[in-house]
Amino acid sequence: MNVTKTGAKCSQLPSGNSRVEGSPQKDSAEHESYAGAHDPERITENNVTNANMSSERLLEAILDRDNMNKAFKRVRSNKGAHGVDGMTVDELLQHLKENGAQLRQAIQDGKYRPNPVRRVEIPKENGKKRKLGIPTVVDRVVQQAIAQVLTPIFEEQFSDNSYGFRSGRSAHDAIRKCLMYMDEGYKQVIDMDLEKYFDTVSQSKLIEVLTRTVKDGRVISLIHKYLKAGVIISHRFEKTEIGVPQGGPLSPLLSNIMLNELDKELERRGHKFVRYADDMVIMCKSHRSAQRTLNKILPFIEQKLFLRVNREKTVVDYVGRVKFLGFSFYQYKGKARVRIHPKSIAKMQSKVKELTSRSNGIGNENRARQLRRYIMGWVNYFKIADMKKLLLNTDEWMRRRIRMTFWKQWKRVRTRLKMLESLGITRQKAWEYANTRKGYWRISNSPILSQSLKNEVLERLGFISFSNYYRQVTA
Repeated sequence: MNVTKTGAKCSQLPSGNSRVEGSPQKDSAEHESYAGAHDPERITENNVTNANMSSERLLEAILDRDNMNKAFKRVRSNKGAHGVDGMTVDELLQHLKENGAQLRQAIQDGKYRPNPVRRVEIPKENGKKRKLGIPTVVDRVVQQAIAQVLTPIFEEQFSDNSYGFRSGRSAHDAIRKCLMYMDEGYKQVIDMDLEKYFDTVSQSKLIEVLTRTVKDGRVISLIHKYLKAGVIISHRFEKTEIGVPQGGPLSPLLSNIMLNELDKELERRGHKFVRYADDMVIMCKSHRSAQRTLNKILPFIEQKLFLRVNREKTVVDYVGRVKFLGFSFYQYKGKARVRIHPKSIAKMQSKVKELTSRSNGIGNENRARQLRRYIMGWVNYFKIADMKKLLLNTDEWMRRRIRMTFWKQWKRVRTRLKMLESLGITRQKAWEYANTRKGYWRISNSPILSQSLKNEVLERLGFISFSNYYRQVTA
């Protein structure tokens, strides 16, 4: 029995139990619509790898007690929604204690069969939906264990121009690399758009790439089973012949492994580029060379990697007109600088408007808490951009909206009179404004509310400003 640093007992943490031959499962894991729908094949892809053969002991490293314990703690800390079996993260530890040894043996014997993922759709900026696949919590532990072993192996191969889903590398690092290339004269950009990347990855190509490095056929077979596990949509099972389910711990690594093929090809051709997950810009010194680079790289992407390029959204343009990771670029006194893209600003304003709407019914205390959380996250992400003036204007607008919310809440004349007097307004002025017929938005900008609900008062009530927090994190 191992005891974690937090004091929680983590037994050997064998892995979890997900569709194991001859073992009990949660009743909810088996829906009529997909029961028995899996193909029990143990061969990976056209016999490329023999799943029974192992020249490396990677599977043993994956199933190692310490590695599985680490994977469990990572899944537990990440929380997340349940998969198709309904099991929550809170139920995971007990389930692993009771069924883990059986699952581990099933994995070693090649009988492990992952559950399908649960389809969830989340809205995108453009109004479309992003498809996520939520694995069961047990499958998340196994996937995390695989990722922990394979990541150090592939990290040695990854490009220095790749930043997404990699430890010690951030979106800020990617932006700084773009600025460096701009200062070197690379100001024409190919803004590459890979159409529905995660949904269109060729599984056979991915397996082929994996087998060049991973020589343990059992691990290849295990990963292949995850790719083929299928998806549950409205209690209906659908096969997954192409794509990598977006939402599991293993997906980011597999994404980088596939796109590393493109990275290496671009490096071989001597191109300057920056990639963050499936977002990529290729930087050139002239429009003509950028167009020529695009024409030459398209056949490799589409015919060698079997990925789809959105021709309409893939553009060649001046770097200042391109959106990358929510940022845009410009030059000031001959130096490359970064600012926030107008679309990112519009998205932020829309969110603030939503949180400062009285009709959302969240209450002022909760409103302040949610605004604080959003402002802190937003500023921490965009803090490397030039945005002092933007934040000052945003704060003024946001405070006006907050004051309007309070004024709406003080519906009655009697309530308005009482609240204004309690905030230091004379009775005569309070009575005058309490009886006003001016609209909510107009009165929110009046001197009377600026004096009563002044900035210091709003701060005491828990409402922070973009500017003040920006100064804190950039001091």
